[in-house]
Amino acid sequence: MFITFFLELRKAKVPATLREYLTLIEAMEKGVPEYRVEDFYYLARATLVKDERNLDKFDRVFGQCFNGLEFIGAGSEITAEIPEEWLRKLAEKVLTEEEKRQIEALGGWDKLMETLKKRLEEQKGRHQGGNKWIGTAGTSPFGAYGYNPEGVRIGQDKSRNRRAVKVWDKREYKNLDDSVEIGTRNIKIALRRLRKFAREGAELELDLPDTIKSTAANAGYLDIKMVPERHNKVKVLLLFDIGGSMDDHIRVTEELFSAARAEFKHMEFFYFHNCVYEKLWKDNRRRHTEFIPTWEVLRTYQHEYKIIFVGDATMSPYEIVQPGGSVEHWNEEAGSVWMQRLLDTYPKAIWLNPVPEKYWDYTPSVQLMRQIMGNRMFPLTLDGIERGMKELNR
Repeated sequence: MFITFFLELRKAKVPATLREYLTLIEAMEKGVPEYRVEDFYYLARATLVKDERNLDKFDRVFGQCFNGLEFIGAGSEITAEIPEEWLRKLAEKVLTEEEKRQIEALGGWDKLMETLKKRLEEQKGRHQGGNKWIGTAGTSPFGAYGYNPEGVRIGQDKSRNRRAVKVWDKREYKNLDDSVEIGTRNIKIALRRLRKFAREGAELELDLPDTIKSTAANAGYLDIKMVPERHNKVKVLLLFDIGGSMDDHIRVTEELFSAARAEFKHMEFFYFHNCVYEKLWKDNRRRHTEFIPTWEVLRTYQHEYKIIFVGDATMSPYEIVQPGGSVEHWNEEAGSVWMQRLLDTYPKAIWLNPVPEKYWDYTPSVQLMRQIMGNRMFPLTLDGIERGMKELNR
């Protein structure tokens, strides 16, 4: 099992060495993790991972190799227990599409917030089922593992119906992997339409025509001429929507990220969730403590930067048009205000959407964001990227 784990880590480009693997085995033999899978996880991570950029790769391989491994104490009897996850699933509310259509929303953002405040003041205990109180497996607008066409999700590990207009939990997202192996060069080729070459910096590249000419003029004595390397001068800001419904599109987004890193010398990237607000961030593991004010981004990067938003634009419309509408925090200004500030500063802007274009008209938030972008929204396909690059070149 451990050999397979080590080989899979190497296969995933985590640079773990044989010496580090032997250190892990030695620690296991001395009983350091005490038969607890959580302790083993932290021991293996501390032993085999030297760079935090590889933590996500490590987590993926660990989950693949040790999925389902539980605590077994030394000398303990093997007993059968029903996993807590199974019991939790039994409590989830499962409705037919017809039953879902019969459930009515409270009637708008203000009504929803006002009612939540009232429920918090009135409620004294835990509730399950029902359509009023904050609880589980019901049709109330507030709680977890139930259904309501417009509500506040509280105490649920991840989205189920994607109907929440606000999420009352601290959620963790993973950074995109910029070393994903591109199975095809097509994305890079599509991005190459956005190019403006210039020779800048130190003279590192051989200028063969000038070398031949100078050598001939020098009576055959070699006279080498050098020129600066030729670089793509275009400056790009990439803003990635991360987490939530974007989890369905991680692979294609990582491929785009890797291709852009290879193609653009002058490129900066930031993350946001659903819609841009007053702050952006570079590291999803530290987004609650280490973020960059959006105003700082606007002041730091001049208007010649071209901006590319990457996201599915799938959210509650309140997240775009309503102060306080962010699904995760209370935003003083609406997302549309911040979007307009970015577009005013960077007039060369497009939005790449991984959702197929034929479905856009069925999602109100996509239509809203498309309108804000002045119809400069393109599908995250090879054809869509090419059309987007042409738009940025205008």
